[in-house]
Amino acid sequence: MHEASLMKGLMRQVEALAAAEGGRRVRHVAIWLGALSHFSPEHFTAHFVAAAAGTRAQGARLEITLSDDPSHPAAQDVVLESIEIEA
Repeated sequence: MHEASLMKGLMRQVEALAAAEGGRRVRHVAIWLGALSHFSPEHFTAHFVAAAAGTRAQGARLEITLSDDPSHPAAQDVVLESIEIEA
């Protein structure tokens, strides 16, 4: 259930950013996964694809950076680094 709420929050962020820019589609999403986020890139991708279905982010290319530093201040977080929007 943690993953579902995390993905809903992420999709709200992505949709809000795309709407603010007047974008009709999100082409690229860059994500940073903390070492203690409990996500592998594959696991995150599966959840992202499901959460993005029917949104502007459906079909967006993912770029995932996985941290290996459990002492990083954001080690438990999933951070939206950037998105590329198609006008």
